[in-house]
Order: sequence, then structure tokens, then C-alpha cells
Amino acid sequence: MTARLEEAGKPPLLARLLTLDVGGMLLRNTVVSTGAFLLGLAALWALVALGGMDKVLATGITFLLAQTFHYTLGRTWVFRGTDRAVGAGYVIFLANSGIGLIITVALFALLMEYTAMHYLVARVVVSVFAGLAMFVANATFNFRRV
Repeated sequence: MTARLEEAGKPPLLARLLTLDVGGMLLRNTVVSTGAFLLGLAALWALVALGGMDKVLATGITFLLAQTFHYTLGRTWVFRGTDRAVGAGYVIFLANSGIGLIITVALFALLMEYTAMHYLVARVVVSVFAGLAMFVANATFNFRRV
């Protein structure tokens, strides 16, 4: 596989990821993902506390809201210049988000089971790993900017 990429004129993935351009994308993605997370939390609070909505239903709705916000800014600001169609990119982005959710829950469960780490610290640690995995998946596969 590596030989085929090099034959096509592309350096290995790690070399492509470790550039200033990708560092800038990662920084912008961190800003956007933090904003999306905070938007989702605020919307969740509003739907439950002010609107009286069921917490589970509100969580699903606000997850989609936050992911849509993240996708929109990701497409226009983080991964500028993508040639992926909007609809297909959104579906792939949501699939990547689902994978990120699985990574988050699995790593969190492992940390809770096998360490004495405080749950909030564990959640932050896990989010770093899941966030990086989703960034790489979106940068390479979805938006094809790396």
C-alpha cells in the first residue's frame, strides 16, 4: 500500500500529517469542535431545562445539531477546498462521528474500569484521542485535504 501511494506521488500518511498546513487545520478543527461541543451542551440544557424535553431525545437532537454545526464550519473553514459533494460529505462526517462516539465510550469505559482516574479527567483524555482520530479520518477520507 505504501509503495502504491509513493508511486502516485504522495508521501506516506504520517509525513503528510506532520506539516504546518495540517497543524493549522488541526488548530481550526479544535476551535470548531470545542464550539460545537459547547453549542450542543447549551442546546441540551435549553431543550431539557427550559423546554421540558426528554433528556435522551434532546441528547440525540443536540448531537445532530452540534455535528451539523461542526460539519458546516469544517467544510468551509477547517478543510477549505474540498471537492467532496456536500450531501455525501455530511453522511460520511456523521458516520465518522458515530465511530468517534464508539471510541469515546470504549476508551472511557476502559479508563473507568482499570484506572483510578476521575471521570471528568478521563472524559477529557478520551476526547483528545477520539478527536484526533476523527480529525485524521475527516482530513484524509472525507474532505481529502491530506
